[in-house]
Amino acid sequence: MTSLAVTSSTAASLHVDCLVIGVARSRGGPVLPPGTDTVNEAFGGTLAQVVGRLGMTGAEGEILKLPSPAGFVADIVLAVGLGDAAVEGGYTSEALRRAAGVAARALAGTGRAAVMLPVGTVETAEAVALGGLLGSYAFSAHRAPVDGRNPVGELVIRTTGETLDDVTEGVRRGAVIGQEVNRARDLVNMPANHLTPETFAATVQAVGEEYGTDVEVLDEKALAEHSYGGILGVGQGSVRKPRLVRIGHTHPAARTTLAFVGKGITYDSGGISLKPVGFNEIMKRDMSGAAAVFASVVTASRLGLPVNITGWLPLAENMPSGSATRPGDVLRMYGGRTVEVRNTDAEGRLVLADAMVRAGEDGPDAIVDVATLTAAMKTALGHRTFGVMSDDDAFREHVVGAAARAGEQAWAMPLPAELRESLSTSVADIANTGERMGGGLVAGLFLKEFVPPGIPWAHLDIAGPAYHEGAPYGYTPEGGTGSGVRTLVQLAEDATAEAPPRSRTGE
Repeated sequence: MTSLAVTSSTAASLHVDCLVIGVARSRGGPVLPPGTDTVNEAFGGTLAQVVGRLGMTGAEGEILKLPSPAGFVADIVLAVGLGDAAVEGGYTSEALRRAAGVAARALAGTGRAAVMLPVGTVETAEAVALGGLLGSYAFSAHRAPVDGRNPVGELVIRTTGETLDDVTEGVRRGAVIGQEVNRARDLVNMPANHLTPETFAATVQAVGEEYGTDVEVLDEKALAEHSYGGILGVGQGSVRKPRLVRIGHTHPAARTTLAFVGKGITYDSGGISLKPVGFNEIMKRDMSGAAAVFASVVTASRLGLPVNITGWLPLAENMPSGSATRPGDVLRMYGGRTVEVRNTDAEGRLVLADAMVRAGEDGPDAIVDVATLTAAMKTALGHRTFGVMSDDDAFREHVVGAAARAGEQAWAMPLPAELRESLSTSVADIANTGERMGGGLVAGLFLKEFVPPGIPWAHLDIAGPAYHEGAPYGYTPEGGTGSGVRTLVQLAEDATAEAPPRSRTGE
């Protein structure tokens, strides 16, 4: 695991294997950001020209390795592209996150490296620390160590200003968030035979004990006793029994309570409505929402945020068997409503509905659910952007804005009233599927039915960005990404400074 440190030492004296500097792009060629003066001087004041002659433009994602100048302890200087040169106000946090992530990936197998990107505030230090930890991520639970593939051992972040205390605080915050996003990634990447509803729940209990969060687990007997028909219906086809986990963070100065609900299907075969060949291979990822909720609550606890948060993780494995729910079956959900199951592969909304009704009983100021819910959302928004739905326009825009400030790509999606009719059925209160076109929106309309009146709610469909199957880029690895964690943490931080967001009722 990569560790982080802070320094104000000179570049030449840093006892590291590599120095990381930023290079920005401009119309006149590569330019150097603040903080690289001593390195540039050691190259005779021509470092920008040198990297330009070697083909570097400063574009985002570029890297170039150079031998260190005479007198430096480090052997190598790694130049990393920052993108377009900054105007007044400096480089964006996302540009710094991505550059640090690219550098960390390029430094795999390195023992110690100093990062000399423009860092002088809490925000910039947090961005570089977070990007560095996310970029250095590698899932190695089931493979032997291999030189050159293991993460960089330590990243030393050098301040470019005099605000060492601010930089230290920013690095601390970035480290906590990065570690918890990487925890979520580990869970998403874990094979389904190692991460079951029971072992997931045990993990939450162990981490909760470590960080002082309250954890409650309902097993299959407790779920049956309290009539959680959605969770039980999805999980009844598997020998690995379902769980409902509640993890809570409380703070004595909190003015707001948030409820986060995450879909936790530890493996999704589709059930009786079996997925076709080619779609099953990555279905261990279908608990990404639960991983995001879990990690966000732990982050809030570790940062000591003055907000109350309850995280709800409905966990089940969706399998076909003689005991599995069939298309046409009717389930009685927690709270009493009935659902006709037209498609057993539309299972995520069933477990979420149970948990959302239960979450609402505690009277939170807002509910946010997170789920790899529909392929339709991936079709609509691609692989890097998640959709945000709500029947509260102001709250939806607040969530989209929080995602942007956290560095996650999100897009507001509608809930067209005319699609609701397609969920009607003559044999139950509602069906779990309806109109195929706009299927992601139909899923949102289904969930809306289970939101308690008067509580603002938003639905995050992270089907696209939750699991990356291509080559790594920026700070995004192959496999689980931890999508949604940073947005939920940002919402929690927003709640520490704002009145409760009950815009629907005016309370």
